[in-house]
Amino acid sequence: MKYQHRVIGGTAVLALTVGMIAAAVTPAAATGPDTTYLVLAPQGKSTAAAAARVAAAGGSVVATYNQIGVLVARSTNTSFEKKVAGAGVEAVASTSGLGTTLADDEVLQTVDSAAVDATGDPTGEPLWSRQWDMEQIDVPEAHAITTGDPSIVVGVLDSGIDATHPDLATQVAFDQSASCLGGVVDTSQAAWSPTTSSHGTHVAGTIAAAINGVGIAGVAPGVKVASVKVVNDDGFIYPEAAICAYLWAADHGMPITNNSYFIDPWEFNCVNDPRQRPVWQAVQRALRYSSSQGTLTIASAGNSNVDLQHKFVDSSSPNDGSFPVEDRTITGACRDLPAEAPGVVTVSAVGTEQLKSYYSSYGQGVVDVTAPGGDTRQPDPTVSTIEHAVLSTVPGGWGYSQGTSMAGPHAAGVAALALSAHPNLTANALASFLERTATPLPCPEGVYNPRPTLPQYQATCTGGARNGFYGAGNVNAFNVVK
Repeated sequence: MKYQHRVIGGTAVLALTVGMIAAAVTPAAATGPDTTYLVLAPQGKSTAAAAARVAAAGGSVVATYNQIGVLVARSTNTSFEKKVAGAGVEAVASTSGLGTTLADDEVLQTVDSAAVDATGDPTGEPLWSRQWDMEQIDVPEAHAITTGDPSIVVGVLDSGIDATHPDLATQVAFDQSASCLGGVVDTSQAAWSPTTSSHGTHVAGTIAAAINGVGIAGVAPGVKVASVKVVNDDGFIYPEAAICAYLWAADHGMPITNNSYFIDPWEFNCVNDPRQRPVWQAVQRALRYSSSQGTLTIASAGNSNVDLQHKFVDSSSPNDGSFPVEDRTITGACRDLPAEAPGVVTVSAVGTEQLKSYYSSYGQGVVDVTAPGGDTRQPDPTVSTIEHAVLSTVPGGWGYSQGTSMAGPHAAGVAALALSAHPNLTANALASFLERTATPLPCPEGVYNPRPTLPQYQATCTGGARNGFYGAGNVNAFNVVK
């Protein structure tokens, strides 16, 4: 089925001739809903001309990102896209309907924890015995060398972090936290705190929950995390929020960001689609700028159990109700953003047995490393074992969740430990180091069938020491610091 476009109304011009005099009468611009647009100036050029065209087209600029030549504009003029086009504007796209929900993970159960005397040892945390994920990637051995440098701040681009949580109260970099909702920076704590989602708090705990005798321990409890909110109260992530967040993190000294989401309601952004192409261009500019400033972007591979390397049919998008769900053939022109953008470290998920989690997407040449994301169906696919999901912080306590969203922050925490031990690593060198120090995992033989009663979870792994399921292997905290 063809991608469905919204019709943008045009302004009609009526020519009236009276005697020898012709006059053109232009009716007032049609008014519609207040809509957000990305307006791209030519690469490397000033945004001044584009801003002038926005004003002339009946819009207002709400955010200017001169670093990448992108404006975020709003307008009620239904002809805005047509009117703003011209000299100084390379591309324009409405972001209405381009929000997407967070990756498809699930909070399975919450637990309680009583405070005990702090020991400075992760094995002394009350819930440490439930953190199989930390043992799997040799976190205790790493902590004997370093728990991380407090000058390192990992940006958590997510739904906000609960800075009042006892495992996170000392871990949040307040001065580097901000909301980017609407593409506009708001540094008030109320703006970047969570409202309707525990997702960002769960991610933050995996990275940096304190060793304080309460609850759990993070991969890198010596570092800090910054809340960069990109998820609105309805659970959607819009392109302008992600772009704002990439630039905020890069310009505020964050060497690592964790991104457990994809941009666009279509899980795959197709650059040959006229409406999606400007989003791809703007996101690419933001990620390139972020990398140039020394920020490493770590992203989750997704929970659709799809082979990102090969063509297939996406039958689950869009997922935000903006258009009917349609079957789309995914080609090489379509990419999962930010996971498939150049320079991004893409992370798949494994369970307790170091086998691909049944839900995790994969792909040779796409997945760089894997990390614990949890799998309640390992080792026995006939039984759901809640404790085999990942335990971390949630507002009001601690909870289990599973998904590649849980794998990504393990990789981000290991990257923070690596940078603590080797502070001169550039973003590209850090990405390479994560891969070189990972524990290789072999492909399962034959067709991987982790849920025998649900054939949609079958998958085939390709490659050798570096392969489509696990990339270079499972991240390892001890290997990056020893």
